[in-house]
Amino acid sequence: MSLRDLPSVERLLQTEAGERLQADFGHDSSVRALRQVLESARQAIRDGSPAPGGDRVLAEARQALDRQLAPSLQSVINATGVILHTNMGRAVLSRAARQAIDEAAAHYTTLEYDLDRGERGRRDVHAESLLRDLTGAEAALVVNNNAAAVLLAVSALAARRRVVVSRSQLIEIGGGFRIPEVLKQSGAKLVEVGTTNRTHRQDFESALQEGAGLILRAHPSNFKIIGFTQQPSLADLVELGERYSVAVLDDLGSGALLDTAAYGLGHEPTVQESVQAGASLVAFSGDKLLGGPQAGLLVGRKDLVERLRRHPLARAVRADKLCLAGLAATLGHYLKGEAVREIPVWRMIAAEEDGLRRRAETCARRLGAEARPARSTVGGGSLPEETLPTWCVALPGPSPDARAADLRRQGPPVIGRVEADAVWLDLRTVLPEQDDLLVQCVESAQAADAQKDDALR
Repeated sequence: MSLRDLPSVERLLQTEAGERLQADFGHDSSVRALRQVLESARQAIRDGSPAPGGDRVLAEARQALDRQLAPSLQSVINATGVILHTNMGRAVLSRAARQAIDEAAAHYTTLEYDLDRGERGRRDVHAESLLRDLTGAEAALVVNNNAAAVLLAVSALAARRRVVVSRSQLIEIGGGFRIPEVLKQSGAKLVEVGTTNRTHRQDFESALQEGAGLILRAHPSNFKIIGFTQQPSLADLVELGERYSVAVLDDLGSGALLDTAAYGLGHEPTVQESVQAGASLVAFSGDKLLGGPQAGLLVGRKDLVERLRRHPLARAVRADKLCLAGLAATLGHYLKGEAVREIPVWRMIAAEEDGLRRRAETCARRLGAEARPARSTVGGGSLPEETLPTWCVALPGPSPDARAADLRRQGPPVIGRVEADAVWLDLRTVLPEQDDLLVQCVESAQAADAQKDDALR
């Protein structure tokens, strides 16, 4: 066999398979893929391998284009038991939120158009009134995530000024978001007070006596300090802020609007509590316990929100129409008193153990597996060490890591957790309407595994 035995690109394109390739992927992409396959074939021939036929070249070109164009962002079944799994996109949106996003994506919208006046309007209005009604705040602003919300607030209120923070709250959360670095980027000067485990009201007051532009309280996110600890309350910080004419920014991180304690968890501070305590501004996320799309929400005093709105950075971090549409629909669930029924995050948190057990037993029976009790977590930087009782489908076997890998290769991929002798699939984070699909994916993985065993024999 020689290089002359290889078909030309032009000849391949003129075949029936070549025409289908162009119809599916376009002429230019097909040509590039064929050239790459032929170049690899030439090298293989030089190394002593036979020349591939035209059908094989076309098949390899199609496979290469399929791989290239396959989306890297895929839907998965989250069977880990972590409700707000950051690596999997955190909150799953409600049906109404998804429909609102689809509607906004498919049409022109009133994003910045005032229908009454027939002229340009503000994009903030689409969620501001809902946030005011839900939290009791005077005003609200939406940006693209909570890190941006904190950066904007500090930049607008305390650039080149002192920001007083308790030393125990100089946190780093996922992705390397560090409070000290955010303050540095804003141009503010960080003033640490207190110690790692104990900070007193007097520590803040001593720092404020030397002048400051802002008091910052940061949620500890996904860690907890226990034992000999002390922190001034938000009410204490608000009182000090009023005495020294310094605004108080309360970075709540997750930002719950419902009381998590009502569902067997510890109490996560709510946005309403911070507003009622008198925080000047409260910053929180849209895609964590709120259960909406990725967003950073700021609520608080009207004069301060207006300063943030006018700051040059506000445009750089503003939310787009899809975020605002999904957020408004999500907030509507709270106003209608249907959040626990309609928002998937709260459906998962509120799911009763008996119902999870019945689902796990049904799935396990279909799969010839075991139903086992376990614990789920909230995740998303909320309620560290807090867990909820749950039930899992346990898939025992000699190689649970290999079985977990097989499950990740399914369509859609199934992601569980490996513990001891089994892969555990936690039903709390699997939507009930996904149960049949979960079973099908596991069965497909089991069939593929059986085929491998047969081949080895």
